[in-house]
Amino acid sequence: MPASSMRRIAMPADGIETLFGSFDENLRQLESVLNVTLRTSGHDLMVDGASADVGRAERVIEQLAALLREGYRFQRGDVKMAAELIADDPQADLREYFLRGPARTAGRRQVVPKSVTQRRYLEAIDRHDVVFGVGPAGTGKTYLAMAQAVAYLVSKRVTRIILARPAVEAGEKLGFLPGDLQEKVNPYLRPLYDALYDMLDADRVDRLLERGVIEVAPIAFMRGRTLNDAFVILDEAQNTTSEQMKMFLTRLGFGSKAVVTGDITQIDLPPGRTSGLVEALQVVKGIDGIGVVFFDERDVVRHALVQQIVKAYEAYKPAP
Repeated sequence: MPASSMRRIAMPADGIETLFGSFDENLRQLESVLNVTLRTSGHDLMVDGASADVGRAERVIEQLAALLREGYRFQRGDVKMAAELIADDPQADLREYFLRGPARTAGRRQVVPKSVTQRRYLEAIDRHDVVFGVGPAGTGKTYLAMAQAVAYLVSKRVTRIILARPAVEAGEKLGFLPGDLQEKVNPYLRPLYDALYDMLDADRVDRLLERGVIEVAPIAFMRGRTLNDAFVILDEAQNTTSEQMKMFLTRLGFGSKAVVTGDITQIDLPPGRTSGLVEALQVVKGIDGIGVVFFDERDVVRHALVQQIVKAYEAYKPAP
């Protein structure tokens, strides 16, 4: 049986409420991730558990306390992410992460990664010209890619943003809907518009759309084009066909980046059709310079219940 121990860690008074969280919710997250028991004693924290776990928890808490003393104010999810960082790499420097980590000023909003995987995703987009972000809903795949795209446009590292999505029911099946082709496919593109308007003033988005600096279109509009100096995002890529995915990946021109996002558990293609995303992950896995980042339920940044729902669906086995 592993040896147990208890440590008392002195905490600074200023800002401690943001570190502990509402009703000590951050402490409960630390307990879960680090496998220890925490209780408060004044401004001190008492840590109880197996010696190795207590030592790891002590490293996390002391670094968090040091950040507090330096004036860092913790946001929702920061403490959980700190625990995951130390669990993944006991030698991780939280100061380096939180004070110099990859925050993206995307127009009017600063976007900060809320999990270790989200940080890895942002770094992959910086390093690679083509990145696949694969995982369940609510993990920030599209939102973070959009933040990167806006940051690149604002800093003039690209001259335009192109946002594409497959319209699974497009073509003949949309014929009964009113309006022209753009009006028919706009409902499929609405989530991309929503993210844009969240990051930039509405008037600015409208001007950029009118000038073609930002283009939102179904993937079929990409055929025959070469995309230079552009940040291109393909969203909901699990619903592309093999032909569409190949066509998209071969559009990339000079000075461009492409981010492909999707959830391979939510494929809406007709039976018998291969998902372009599933196939592409196998095709490109040996190519240097392409980044692939997989998200899971731990990266969900929506309502706390969403994480539990995603996990429950993954574990569910229907009766035969």
